Amino acid sequence: MMKIALVMAMFLCGAEASIGINWGRESAQRLVPSQVVDLLLQNGIGRARLFSSQRDIVAAFEGSGINLTVTINRISSVKTKELAAGWVQKNEFHFSRCNVRFVYLGGFPFLTGMATLAPLTEALNTQRLLQDVLIERGFGHVKVIIQHLEAEVSPNVIKPSEFEFHDVIKPYMIQHLQFLRENNAPFPLDIIPMIDVFNNNFDPSFAFPDNASSLVIHDVNGAVYTNAIEWRYDSFMWALEKLNFSDVPIDISVLGWPTDGFSGANASNAEYFYKHAMTWAASNRGTPKKPGHAINVNVHSLADEHKILSSPFMRHFGIYRSNGQPKYKIDLSGQGRDIYPTTVRGIMRMPSRWCAFNGDRSDMDKVKAQLDWACTKSDCTSTFEGASCSSLTLEQNITYAFNMYFQFQFQDEKSCDFEGLGHVVVNDPSTDVCVFPVEVIKGQQVNFLSNNARHAFRPSTPFFCLSILLFLFSYQTL
Repeated sequence: MMKIALVMAMFLCGAEASIGINWGRESAQRLVPSQVVDLLLQNGIGRARLFSSQRDIVAAFEGSGINLTVTINRISSVKTKELAAGWVQKNEFHFSRCNVRFVYLGGFPFLTGMATLAPLTEALNTQRLLQDVLIERGFGHVKVIIQHLEAEVSPNVIKPSEFEFHDVIKPYMIQHLQFLRENNAPFPLDIIPMIDVFNNNFDPSFAFPDNASSLVIHDVNGAVYTNAIEWRYDSFMWALEKLNFSDVPIDISVLGWPTDGFSGANASNAEYFYKHAMTWAASNRGTPKKPGHAINVNVHSLADEHKILSSPFMRHFGIYRSNGQPKYKIDLSGQGRDIYPTTVRGIMRMPSRWCAFNGDRSDMDKVKAQLDWACTKSDCTSTFEGASCSSLTLEQNITYAFNMYFQFQFQDEKSCDFEGLGHVVVNDPSTDVCVFPVEVIKGQQVNFLSNNARHAFRPSTPFFCLSILLFLFSYQTL
């Protein structure tokens, strides 16, 4: 009777740190849960986080030995003793047979708390209430946790030793940390190096943990920082220490590099990033503040999620495309081998057919309207400035949009009409740098509650997107 964790698998046993992975399903084409379980086992992944607690998804992990973290997307659904007890009773199968170790309360309440404290108070009360119910029902090994991110600590600070939590949330953070200490639970921290590099105007090379950065940050006690992962991790270690909670372990619940959506988000940079990040995670090398410290890390994420309603790059964190094909080489064991992860077994692609623009420009207002509609109903972020398909011609852009919608609709020929502007073709319109995808056949597409709040902390304004295109990444890693 154990439970998952995106942040921590072996912590409870005092063993070495482990590498896990996150799996979200905000996509038109979703990998079947049984295929995902097989994929994780093939790649030696013993820990995974699911962004839901949907029973048929969790049930696929029964007998796999994979430790799971499940997510409650709406805190209000368990905010009373009665609701929490009902949720636990409904999910007892998870706790007794599917190795569930952690329950995430969705969203980022401490970020919300900097503007209004009511949701934060509700989240902390619900965390303790749900934990008490789990203990009462004999599932005390399952820990209720909340994610944290960079915005909770001081902005415009360079040295990790100078970081601390924002004053407005400090009293609530102390309450939260006391709960984690009492329940032997970790502090899950999201780290996206490209965001730290952008927000702090650092040299782009600082985002890569290869110890080759042109930026070197010196801190107290001789600590030296050459990459954003160790820098951000230690900034939170200092913040915890200043509240007298240095004994609460920090796990990296999100660590990732996108492959599209802005300049520099590509497979080559992702491969280079993970080549060094995974070996660091498996080395138990620790950080300058705490050398030799084992840190649990979760890769974000398993597959692309084209329906995320946030910044374009948030849709492209998958190490796999939605059709189960790996995008680049990554050794998830942390041994540094130059290998591709195992391909998903049993994937069946739809026929090699694409929806293309027929070239009719007689009514460009109609063309533009259909282009915009197709992008609204699918995903055109790969055609944004600086992304992999940003060099397409106008006709190619229209074809890309039409085809994405066509694939989202599982190649229903009616979806390729676009008021007479589209037609189905069998010749691949892809270019040398831009893939016009053919997606997988329709499998398990049961909807569950979407949790776009899980991405709300990431910048999503046009200013951010344009600025990051200009700033990141003239740096070439390979």
